[in-house]
Parts: sequence; C-alpha cells; structure tokens
Amino acid sequence: MERVGFVGLGTMGAAMAANLVRAGYPLHVWNRTAGRARPLVDMGATEARTPRELAAAVDVVVVCVSDTPDVESVLFDNDGIAEGAAPGTLVIDCSTISPSATRAFAARLRERGIAMVDAPVSGGSEGAVQATLTIMVGGEPDDVARAHAVLAAMGRTITHMGPVGAGQATKAVNQVILCGSYLGVAEGIMLALKAGLDPDAVVAALSGGAAQSWVLTNRSGRMIEDRYPLGFKVALHRKDLAIALELAREAGASLPVAGLAAQLENGLIARGHGDEDMSALARPIRELSGM
Repeated sequence: MERVGFVGLGTMGAAMAANLVRAGYPLHVWNRTAGRARPLVDMGATEARTPRELAAAVDVVVVCVSDTPDVESVLFDNDGIAEGAAPGTLVIDCSTISPSATRAFAARLRERGIAMVDAPVSGGSEGAVQATLTIMVGGEPDDVARAHAVLAAMGRTITHMGPVGAGQATKAVNQVILCGSYLGVAEGIMLALKAGLDPDAVVAALSGGAAQSWVLTNRSGRMIEDRYPLGFKVALHRKDLAIALELAREAGASLPVAGLAAQLENGLIARGHGDEDMSALARPIRELSGM
C-alpha cells in the first residue's frame, strides 16, 4: 500500500483525509492553519511541518485547497511539494481550479519526473464524510489507474474524462448545472409558499417525479426555513463559476443562467453571506418575492 500525503484540511479535505486513514493508508497531513490536523493525528496520521516535508515522506500527494493560486503555492513555493517529492511521485489535485492552469502545473511537475492528475470532486460535505463523492479525473491512463485506489477510498463514482485538465473542465460543467438546480428549487419553493401550499408536502410530491434532484432532496428544507448552515460556501461556488465562465468565453459558449447566479452570489457575498451554504441563493429569490 502506497504512502499518502494530504495537503489542505478544510471542510472537504479533512473528511476526505479521514477516509484515507480508515482505509488503512499510512497518511501524512499538512494544513496552512494550525490545529486542523489534530483530529487526524488522533486517528493515527502524521503531521508534517511543510508540504515539502510531507512530499518527501510519501509516494502519492493529494491536494485539496481553495483556488488556483493556493494550488500553485503548495506545489511550487520554496517549501512546496515539488521541492520535496522524489521522481515518480504522483500528485492528485482534488481542488477545483482553472483547467489551463492545471495543464501548466502538470507540465512543470513533469519536468521534475512528478506525475499529476486533476481529480475535482462533487457531492458536498455529506459526500466527503460518507466517501460517496463523484470524482472527475484528468490525466494519463497509467497515472489515473495508479490514483484509482486512493480515489476509491474517498468517492463512489470515479470517471476518467481525458487528459490533464479534463477533470477540471468537467467540474466546471458540474458547477454550471448545479447553480441552475439551486435557482430552480429556490424559485419553486418560493412559488409554493406564495401560493399557500405546504412546501414540505410539495417537496414530497415532487420527489417522485421528474423534478427530483439532489438539491430538492437535500437543500429544499433550508430554503423553506430560510436557514443556510454550511455545506458548500457561496464564495467557493462563485469562485468555481468564475472558472466556468472563463472556460465558456474561451469555448464560445453562452451561459445566461450561470451569469445570473454569479450576479446573485456577488450580492450575497457583498452583504456578508459568502460563508453560508450555496442554498442561500434562495435569499434573493425570497426578497424578490416580498418575503
């Protein structure tokens, strides 16, 4: 069994790393914010002082951080992964970042004999805890095959989408579809409330039909209650939409619903709701409906 390192212990990363420990992997961990590693150390993981130290001790490094500059930093800073990793090391990037940057990072690592696959995930904090994430993978077939066992400890559906960067492009598509689902459910719940219907009964009725979705099942209750405890931050989805909209510009695609969601999320972030769950997209819909 290969030795694995995990860099980035946020809401998603900490849960994903815990599942690697449960799967029996000898795990080394690092996080920029001190203290986040303690629960994993209590489970048997080893905390590294820097990404460089971590990379020197393992065969495979999983990265799960917030944005493209964060990935570049943990990979290529003086104490970064590239400085400590031996030739033959595999980097699995589970962050959601720019496809073009991913290709550039992989090329830089390849010059050092380090392989990379991009493996962004979907499924929310629940999927991270339950190891049921959907994982979209880009990379060379041999590298993807090598990564599969590690990814299978964290997710249920693992699909090789093509060369490096294809996983990130697929995740951009996922985030575009997701914002449409959230807006559709938010509008439906508001219509039910304004029409005097029992919204819980509406959700139960629709869950057996064509309107059924993960968002309807898992996030409609928050929209009904107008409470949005953290699952996936509005601010992080807005970052993901920026990636998707840039990809759309490059590809010549028109994304009007994603553009609307981006503007609504801009407003939520400006009003201090950026750290709420993405279901807070219902807030402006409620307000526009006079609630």
